[in-house]
Amino acid sequence: MKVMSRDFTRTEKILLLLLAVILVGLVYYRFVYVLVNDSVNSSNSEAQALQTEISAAEGRLTHLQSLQSEMDTMEEEGTMSYMPSYNNSKAEIAFLNDVLASTEKYSISFADVTWSGDQIRRSFTLQYETTSYKTAQKILESLCESRDRCLVGDIRCNITETGTTTVNAAATFYETMVGGTPDAGLPTDSAAVNQ
Repeated sequence: MKVMSRDFTRTEKILLLLLAVILVGLVYYRFVYVLVNDSVNSSNSEAQALQTEISAAEGRLTHLQSLQSEMDTMEEEGTMSYMPSYNNSKAEIAFLNDVLASTEKYSISFADVTWSGDQIRRSFTLQYETTSYKTAQKILESLCESRDRCLVGDIRCNITETGTTTVNAAATFYETMVGGTPDAGLPTDSAAVNQ
């Protein structure tokens, strides 16, 4: 059975050819051009994200190099302090006794130890009396320049007519839990409690 027995006219052939070209163009556009274009756009977005990450990493590297340079300078100048592991109290007390050996009299009062994250703070108040201001100053310099990290503040000084100098100061020794072992004297970690 023959359904279509007639030949196409020239106009119909041109229209069919034009329809075939349009169909091939649509298939190409949908399945090649759109997919390739999406892939290129996705690649460009990923490249921009990677470039942003690279810029951030370069910024961090520059900052770390600056910090390393600063630490190297401090180490060369001898102004770099050390943060010992918890519990360094015996060494700190021995250091204080050595530093305060040149005083006429002294008293030290330690506050409770505080713990936050990896940092331990051992705060204390200090009162001492020396025969001269120069000796009192050397003691404060020794505390500030100690090998173990010690920050001194709230310094009050009284000098009598005879030159006797009385110094009251508050200071803090810093320790770290890195490599340290908690014991019964260590309070609860305040950073862990706040989380």
